[in-house]
Amino acid sequence: MGQNGVVDIFELATPALLIDRDALGQNLDFMAESLPGERLRPHVKAHKSTALAREQAARGHCSFTCATAREMAGMAAAGLGDDLLLANELLDTVRLSMLADLDARVTVAVDSASTVSAAAAAGIAEVLIDVNVGLPRCGCLSADAGRLADSARRAGLQVRGVMGYEGHAVGLEDREQRRAATEVSMQLLAAAHADVGGELVSAGGTTTWDLNKLATEIQAGSYALMDTAYTRMGLPFTQAVSVLSTVVSVSEASGYAVADCGLKALGMDHGDPSIEEARVWFCSDEHVTFSPDPGGSQLPAVGDRVRVLPAHVDPTVACHERAYLVSGDKVFDCWAIDLRGW
Repeated sequence: MGQNGVVDIFELATPALLIDRDALGQNLDFMAESLPGERLRPHVKAHKSTALAREQAARGHCSFTCATAREMAGMAAAGLGDDLLLANELLDTVRLSMLADLDARVTVAVDSASTVSAAAAAGIAEVLIDVNVGLPRCGCLSADAGRLADSARRAGLQVRGVMGYEGHAVGLEDREQRRAATEVSMQLLAAAHADVGGELVSAGGTTTWDLNKLATEIQAGSYALMDTAYTRMGLPFTQAVSVLSTVVSVSEASGYAVADCGLKALGMDHGDPSIEEARVWFCSDEHVTFSPDPGGSQLPAVGDRVRVLPAHVDPTVACHERAYLVSGDKVFDCWAIDLRGW
């Protein structure tokens, strides 16, 4: 860092993960006003940073969703363990025992007799019954949720309620289709909750945060940083994350440039990244090849910096060890991506 902790982005080694300070603040403030306090359980898998989680907690969001045991342990160590949910099935009794010993309130998702037994054997105190609401991933059938909850209670576990993720709906760009699919999913979760009981109905995501009317808490995570896939969906959140890259080669004859931001710096499962006023041709391991929009900007020169906008924020962030909080071309802080790994 330079004087007063401020440097230019041009001093950073690339590829470098950037977070726009103003856009992030606007996203966090909007969600804190829209879903205050316990109405939101932010999912830290989207940013994997205790520094960013502290910003969420400062705005009243003190319960968090995690995807890995590493995230749970890191949040607890950072003093952010008021109410941590592992929204994932875990059978590893070593890791489960570690979670049970954390100085934190720990709840884990269960969807089978095996996951119930593992949680009980490891000393976990509280669970949520994970229900399959249409996404072919984890979760028990809605009709089996009550029986599973009864078996969990017999094993000495406290059942806090149910969770379900309408992940098959969140990517539907048409808002009405997204709303209809969410409603069908939540009918399944409501039926399960009627059999299970408990105070929590945990569900939802960034694109269904205002459509999901059943959930007592929403597990949105991507809203904080956003990506191009979600930005296309007309949400009230602004893209705050980009990957700073350096142009390392230019072909004037063919009209393209190459920058040092490739597959190993980006999440690519939602498609190619974007570069403003440019067309991305393709990404390879360490490079992105692109050309200026016709009639737009000129071909960049070797050494120029470009900001590459990822299509999927979660795996992009997980590629990096740190993120730089920026405003314009100035760097104001460096946050460790300290929740990476499992």
